[in-house]
Amino acid sequence: MSEGTYQRLWAATHQTLGELLLQEPFPTEPAPEREQDSFFYKLASLFLHYLAMMRRLDVIYDQMVQPQKRRLVRRLLDGVAGRLLELKEELVQADLSEYHCLDHVLQDLKLTPADLEIPIPKYFMLEQGKVLQDREALIEEIMDRLGRRRRKTVVKILPPSEAIAMIQRAERARQGRLRAKFMREIRKDVERDQRMRERKCEIDGNWAALIIQKIWRGFLRRRKIKQERMLEMKFIGMIPSSSEAEHSVIMNRAQNREELRRQRQQEKEMEYQEAVVEIRQQVKVKEGPDMQEEMKKQIRQWFIECHDLTGHFPEYPSDEIGGSSVIFSEKMPQQVKRELDIIDEENFRKKWGDKLPKKKEEEKPKKVEEDVEQKASKFVPILNEGHKEYHTRWASPNVQTFPDQDFNPDMIRIAEKKEVEAEIRVQVDKLMRQELQALRLVVDKEITRPQKTRFRAKKGKKGKKKRQEKDLTPDRTLHSLYEELVAEGLIKKSEYVRLSDYIGDYLYLGSILKLGNTEPMPSLFDLRQNVILYGVLRLGSAEIHALAPHVRSILLAGPSGTGKKMLVNAVCTEAGANLFDLSPENIKGKYPGKAGLQLMMHMVFKVARLIQPSVIWIGNAEKTFYKKVPKDEKRMEPKRIKKDLVKAVRQLQPGDRIMLIGTSNQPQVADINGLCKTYQRILMVPQPDYASRYLLWRHLIESYGKFLVNRMDLTALTKVSDGYTPGVIAMAVHSVMTERRKIQLVSRPLKSQLVH
Repeated sequence: MSEGTYQRLWAATHQTLGELLLQEPFPTEPAPEREQDSFFYKLASLFLHYLAMMRRLDVIYDQMVQPQKRRLVRRLLDGVAGRLLELKEELVQADLSEYHCLDHVLQDLKLTPADLEIPIPKYFMLEQGKVLQDREALIEEIMDRLGRRRRKTVVKILPPSEAIAMIQRAERARQGRLRAKFMREIRKDVERDQRMRERKCEIDGNWAALIIQKIWRGFLRRRKIKQERMLEMKFIGMIPSSSEAEHSVIMNRAQNREELRRQRQQEKEMEYQEAVVEIRQQVKVKEGPDMQEEMKKQIRQWFIECHDLTGHFPEYPSDEIGGSSVIFSEKMPQQVKRELDIIDEENFRKKWGDKLPKKKEEEKPKKVEEDVEQKASKFVPILNEGHKEYHTRWASPNVQTFPDQDFNPDMIRIAEKKEVEAEIRVQVDKLMRQELQALRLVVDKEITRPQKTRFRAKKGKKGKKKRQEKDLTPDRTLHSLYEELVAEGLIKKSEYVRLSDYIGDYLYLGSILKLGNTEPMPSLFDLRQNVILYGVLRLGSAEIHALAPHVRSILLAGPSGTGKKMLVNAVCTEAGANLFDLSPENIKGKYPGKAGLQLMMHMVFKVARLIQPSVIWIGNAEKTFYKKVPKDEKRMEPKRIKKDLVKAVRQLQPGDRIMLIGTSNQPQVADINGLCKTYQRILMVPQPDYASRYLLWRHLIESYGKFLVNRMDLTALTKVSDGYTPGVIAMAVHSVMTERRKIQLVSRPLKSQLVH
């Protein structure tokens, strides 16, 4: 598509954003019980509208070339993604469930289940691509250096007599199987000949011809109906056309164009960065001296006015409140002095507020205000600001269209002028503080002015200071810590798996089941959406993680073979995260003793913070919280990291892109209280329903050739595989489609057949 197409899409997106912002802020107070349904409906509709907007902004940011526009789109994309996470949190609180049935909302808004698919911003992987390659190369280099990959398994050498006996046994078994197969075929031939002789006496020639005609006509009719059905399905677009080559050419052409636009983005970004450095230097050289003199002049004038009003020179504003920028706001000296006094009072109360006497009447309103602020959205102001900036800078008809997608130098100059002014202000503040001291010494005969203390804290017990975690490896470099963790197997190379490979369909009848007071079983589609919301979006962007509702850990609980480990690897792939393995089986015998355990946990979380985003995976998470350790697992000590793990997870703060992900197939054997306290979100991994199994069979068979699907009865396969997990279904397909079977597809087409 052309640049004009993306520009029009951007304009339409902002029109929708303006309509949504009119509905904000969403009511933060809980709705009455009789209005819960309408409240949930409004939340769900708002969620779906923001979801559609995120999908548009992702396409715009991925393909728009102009660098200054892309920066605004990036802020809006992160803001919309963060707002989605906030709405998800409100949906969970309103519905009291991690899984929601939105089919009735989709129907009212005339949307399809595909519109409920949460997009993963493409810049997650594009920006982390080089980092991922370097990380994989580093892990391989460390493994090669340690000799792990060259280590060969020890082969037991058998004596000649035992080797000959083993070969003889295998050969006799092979000959026995062939003899049994041959005898079975002979027996079938004899039985068939006997049946034919018996029927030959009973059936005459006319009756035999009639049977042959019936079979042949049925075959021709079924073949014709199948062909007509295939033509109809192709016509309505339910199956891909037979011209796969033409379709692949079109797709390759579109992908090449997208890649060319990304290359142009990099070129324009380099030009923009060079222009920023050049314009910044010009502003600093040409306008810097004038800025400095003007600042000094204004500050000196402020000194004189304050001295005339109060009889002494004022206190110079500290850097914490902005320094001389307070003076440059267009205010009278009395107003500036009054504001400085208020700021000093607030700072003093923040420092000694827990020791100062307060009136109860003043405490209650303040507490209510704090609660309201905590519930208010942190991303709506970002969206409002970005929306206003778009209408100010880019939506005006007087703004140049920039057909070559070059940067706007005037915007760069305005932005750099503010930054240069801030740098010069810091230098001017240092000089003017010295000048203020000199003026006091000459005019007021004061060497130093004592700091005024308007309040005195009552003597009492000192408050407990927050204990800081001690660094157990202060002299170790990041590279040495990383190498040691790789050598011990605590850092692993994650498998390249996309979340789109986790096949699952939407639950279409969830709302109808709820109307019948039946709680619907979540689908694999719902699970994939929750993994994106709780894991990928938070880990993929530092801006989103810092402001979104904080989720430190999630637990994936479900039977074996449902793809829990696959989801962990997919999160690492999509977010570009490092994978740490603290499974009980993996840490067995490593870092023994209490000191060794503390060192291991310290190293893992320290390195995870330094190279974030990071995923800390614990397989068989129920073993860490065993109620009673089985006798055969006591030597493994599965519960030894329990206390240190809980403590380390609680210390994770917003901005630390570290997530603990546990997987469990037997959560019932664990201490539920400890498990729930450690893992903030527990997601059930269900077995696939009919729709998910159908898609899974289709996807697995199509991976060996799309033509195979037309010859298979997928409905029958889906029906008979009820109760089986995706892992078992995948194992069945892979065990059938061996290399030998692939070669035989021409002579022996693949078909579904019930084996007795």
